[in-house]
Amino acid sequence: MSACHADITIRSSSLKGIEIPEHLVPLAIDEFPVLFIAASCAQGRTVLTGAKELRVKESDRIAVMAEGLQTLGIDCTVTDDGLIIEGKGIEGEGIEGQNSNINNSQPVFGGGHITSHHDHRIAMSFAIASLRASKQITIEGVETVNTSFPGFAELANHIGMSIKVDNAAV
Repeated sequence: MSACHADITIRSSSLKGIEIPEHLVPLAIDEFPVLFIAASCAQGRTVLTGAKELRVKESDRIAVMAEGLQTLGIDCTVTDDGLIIEGKGIEGEGIEGQNSNINNSQPVFGGGHITSHHDHRIAMSFAIASLRASKQITIEGVETVNTSFPGFAELANHIGMSIKVDNAAV
């Protein structure tokens, strides 16, 4: 059996809030915590419905993510089967020589203490949020990250993030 090979090209773009089609929800159910972080960085409102399954994962991911987003200054509303996020993305000057209406360097999140409820996807998602935070984010309950992604903190630091794991708390 031969190995598959695929290439993708990625460039900075201006994120826009969307209404996520319900028929796509089952295909991305585990990715929603990090997509909520992206939606917070988008311009406009993102609406997720049809995602009750998120309430019975390792944690109630809808409630826990909403609590964390609100802690970091994001307006969001919990619904029975989803979440409505008011994105804080803004248009700006962008990077010289690139699309002039993109500004992905401005902070979107404040800082604060996040309780992950020992949910690895929530802990990693809020670690990613730190890239657009104006202040420090402390995430409690990160020991499960090593179960699903050993070396996450080391790899994140290698690419320029600043994650410090307090092993005494783990």
